[in-house]
Amino acid sequence: MTTTGMNVDQHALAAQSLREAASSGAFIAPLRETYQQMTAEDAYAIQAINTAQQLKAGRRVVGRKIGLTSLAVQRQLGVDQPDFGALFDDMGYGDGEPVPATRLHQPKIEAEIAFVLGRDLAGENPGHAQVLAALDYAVPALEIVGSRIAGWNIRFVDTVADNASSGLYVLGGTPRSVRGLDLRLAGMALMRRGEPVSTGAGAACLGHPLNAVVWLARTMARLSCPLRAGDLVLSGALGPMVAVSPGDVFESHINGLGSVRAVFDNAQAGTR
Repeated sequence: MTTTGMNVDQHALAAQSLREAASSGAFIAPLRETYQQMTAEDAYAIQAINTAQQLKAGRRVVGRKIGLTSLAVQRQLGVDQPDFGALFDDMGYGDGEPVPATRLHQPKIEAEIAFVLGRDLAGENPGHAQVLAALDYAVPALEIVGSRIAGWNIRFVDTVADNASSGLYVLGGTPRSVRGLDLRLAGMALMRRGEPVSTGAGAACLGHPLNAVVWLARTMARLSCPLRAGDLVLSGALGPMVAVSPGDVFESHINGLGSVRAVFDNAQAGTR
């Protein structure tokens, strides 16, 4: 992370503007334009303020999501690494469970592989073998991303500050061991009411979903906030994300892992 260009008061104001946008649906201008000196370190500081606010309000962090795992998207945003955000206990929905539009902010959906850890990853620089051994199981997942920045006009600092554009997620209900699975070649098809809208494979996620989890494990260890047993990790999109409309039903199938379905109610999500 780079040197900060904002002061603590500006961090607090930026964090407040994101919270207010989330509660009102009145989305804001890009933070990079409001605070032109904003750096990646500033963005993570803003994210941390809002994470602390959520914890104070009684929510629990149950894991992390990894964003920007597509090399093409990284090039588009001018960065050379992913980002991460916090997953809270009330963000998760079960397979086929109705997702309320009132909780969505300019929603888009993407198919991912979710992992749950069976042991801590507290070492300074966990390697691939250590991470692989720590994974308890994997399930197919649908991440419903959202943005508090108007029109999704984002760059790296905007999405990082906005908790990596987190929204909600839906998990498949049949856990699978990763042993014997070729997750790099695991094909994904995302369908809206039976019509294909996005396809991809594990290789779209930093070459292999495990690479993304290793990056996260090392990053969190450096920040003295290591991944722990029971943590959920959304490892990153396997194909292009798709805009969500009221009443949509999406189903994703990932080879070797099975399927997961997201059902949206007919109300209009916040778009202001």
